[in-house]
Amino acid sequence: MTFKTYLVEDNPIIRDNLVGFLEEIADATVVAHASGEDEAVSWLRKHGENWDLAIVDLFLDQGNGLGVVDACRHRAPHQKVLVLSNYATPDVRARSKALGADAFFDKSAEIDQLLDYCERLSRRND
Repeated sequence: MTFKTYLVEDNPIIRDNLVGFLEEIADATVVAHASGEDEAVSWLRKHGENWDLAIVDLFLDQGNGLGVVDACRHRAPHQKVLVLSNYATPDVRARSKALGADAFFDKSAEIDQLLDYCERLSRRND
């Protein structure tokens, strides 16, 4: 079963690559994307049940990904929030988890782990 993914990523090249990976490898459908915090939070509030997975970058055109993660705090139990960032310090990982992120992946070193996580989610939704 395809799961609905929402991307919060301001870099169009990275976003396009993620869409390709997710749709090909993890049987995901990217339902929408945002490049800034306000846009992302607004979409998530308007479409509360219309996503299964949100993948959030920390550094955005406007605002930051931590605000997006925090805005997802009251999501449904099946909805997962992942942080994908180049800024993968222990402190930032801990802060993301404290705000409610289900997982954190380093863009430069953990893309395979991200895709594995998404594949497992896809199989669980079958």
